[in-house]
Amino acid sequence: MTRLAQTAGLNDIQREILATVRDFVDKEIIPVATQLEHRDEYPTEIVEGLKELGLFGLMIPEEYGGLGESLLTYALCVEEIARGWMSVSGIINTHFIVAYMLKQHGTQEQKDTFLPRMALGEVRGAFSMSEPALGSDVSAISSKGVRDGDKYVLNGQKMWLTNGGTSTLVAVLCRSDEGHPEGTAPHKSMTTFLVEKEPGFGEVRPGLTIPGKIDKMGYKGVDTTELIMDDLRIPANRVLGGTTGRGFYQMMDGVEVGRVNVAARGCGVAQRAFELGVSYAQQRHTFGKPIAQHQAIQFKLAEMATKVEAAHAMMVNAARKKDSGERNDLEAGMAKYLASEYCKEVVEDAFRIHGGYGFSKEYEIERLYREAPMLLIGEGTAEIQKMIIGRRLLEEYRFQG
Repeated sequence: MTRLAQTAGLNDIQREILATVRDFVDKEIIPVATQLEHRDEYPTEIVEGLKELGLFGLMIPEEYGGLGESLLTYALCVEEIARGWMSVSGIINTHFIVAYMLKQHGTQEQKDTFLPRMALGEVRGAFSMSEPALGSDVSAISSKGVRDGDKYVLNGQKMWLTNGGTSTLVAVLCRSDEGHPEGTAPHKSMTTFLVEKEPGFGEVRPGLTIPGKIDKMGYKGVDTTELIMDDLRIPANRVLGGTTGRGFYQMMDGVEVGRVNVAARGCGVAQRAFELGVSYAQQRHTFGKPIAQHQAIQFKLAEMATKVEAAHAMMVNAARKKDSGERNDLEAGMAKYLASEYCKEVVEDAFRIHGGYGFSKEYEIERLYREAPMLLIGEGTAEIQKMIIGRRLLEEYRFQG
């Protein structure tokens, strides 16, 4: 373990899990990540290894076959995995958001049906809010779910589904006007539907099409897709929690977990960028000595390490706040905002340290330079995080005049 990004107060089980994950990352992910990323190839063998380690069930309660670990443990594991290859952490992130939403909000039948198989990685989760015409403006969702006897009929187009092709269970947020008269606030007329499907692309079940992978600048390997619903019929018992109109709150609860995850990913990528930068600075010589001995480079390394440490501390604080059962939207927003911005800056500094070689695909930092921008927009842009933070601060520090 490095001196940076240490976490105080972990128990023996947590330390053992993290040591196992770090060893897996060093041996099974880092050596092949750049090669797979350049080919935009799904990391099948890595995912199978994660299944064997039990990581798909890390936060799922023991009664459903999981490890029953905390969000903190999960976030620290994500940090390690993202240090190896951020795309792999994305594969388990959406899975865990759906598992968390089921654990917190699902009916007993839904928990019994899905959580044991999710813990084994046999059922793989994805969740869907965004649409082609909207991202952060969730209230403008136009996809609809209409009751028809003992089923719901879903229509609409969703966008930016991580694991869209490989998943077998998708939590989809739609507008549902049943029981919610005209004029009801948009966030009170939304419902989360649990949609089961076959893995793959094309028509994966009647009425549901996954067109194919979206070609991206970075964050490759993991499949990011659209989802098109055309008179998709699902049983009424696949409304998350059994009651319509609660979807917005369920999704926001899941997104808080997701924001801690994105913060953890930012920490992991930043750690790897620092490792690459500090290593290269001791190997590269200019003017008769390693560039690490030049004061300008030492200043840069000092700034990078400080940012890694600060982002890690805020991520840990946000995870612990959620684990305590308290509201953590302020802490999660701060952690996501700071970690993603610092990640971008640390990666760029490592890129600069590499000089011209940073521009070469032979060097790992080139991949990180393309991956870091995704964290600036995933689970809400910096501007959205600042809106959340500002509003919460005004709640906490309300002027008493």
